[in-house]
Amino acid sequence: MLKKIQHTFTLPKTNCNERLDKALKKYLPLYSRSSIKNWILNQYIKLNGIIIDKPKKKISGGELITINALSKERLDSKPQNLPLNILYEDEYILIVNKQNNFVMHPGANHFSGTLLNALLYKYPNIINVPRAGIVHRLDKNTTGLIIVAKTLKVQSKLIKMLQRREITREYEGIIAGKPPISGTINKPISRHLTKRTKMMVNPQGKPAITHYNVIEYFRNHSHIRIRLETGRTHQIRVHMAYIRHPLLGDPVYGKPFILFKETSNTLLKKSYIFNRQALHATTLNFYHPITNIQMKIDIPIPNDMNELISIIKEI
Repeated sequence: MLKKIQHTFTLPKTNCNERLDKALKKYLPLYSRSSIKNWILNQYIKLNGIIIDKPKKKISGGELITINALSKERLDSKPQNLPLNILYEDEYILIVNKQNNFVMHPGANHFSGTLLNALLYKYPNIINVPRAGIVHRLDKNTTGLIIVAKTLKVQSKLIKMLQRREITREYEGIIAGKPPISGTINKPISRHLTKRTKMMVNPQGKPAITHYNVIEYFRNHSHIRIRLETGRTHQIRVHMAYIRHPLLGDPVYGKPFILFKETSNTLLKKSYIFNRQALHATTLNFYHPITNIQMKIDIPIPNDMNELISIIKEI
């Protein structure tokens, strides 16, 4: 049975100079890139009202996308009754406190059990919004606050607010070493040249700016607060590793756990209980896209990070 696929949305400016099929995949994670490519080839997709039949067409960002397609493809995602920690909800938006080990949407090696699956179950109509309303991302093992839009109109407004840097996103992290009390890391980021699942600082990459302030120094570590000015993939993790103060527990950009020779065996055993990057999205501050009321949501760091701080205080 053929399924009718209809979407209308505006691509953000962050997709500048990207292939059309690749850009659309980000906003339609329920469908494979090959299906999206076929829709383009079959002239089911319009760009600013003009039919496009070349998947490799480069876009400038800000284009209006209209999709009217038929698909026989089995969706990669289905509704699943998974727990969601919803901190705020109205008819337009949700604020979710994402737990550890929770992928945002289906992809390689994660075909179910994602935030997107949970949203489709609790809010069936959200299937009509690209990415099931997800406005921005957190890594699988980063905890904390996520904004979800319930309608396409609201999602488009929130994406534009992100582009204009009108949504403040702050994090707390625990890092190796003791950096200056405050600082700004302004280094462009691109995908790694050889390891395609990683990102890296690269002069040819996209602009990326991270601000940080130290909350507390420990003997060999620091508890920091971070504010994102841009939102590149793995930005905080890449930037902190670049200045040689990687997040504790980061298996990609640091080490599973960074300790020192004088650490006792007891503390060593305790430390390996913590098995993720020590990063938590703690604050969102923005004006509601419909009511224009200021929204400031805070959530404290989770228990595992508090326990980690207790451990490093003993080191």
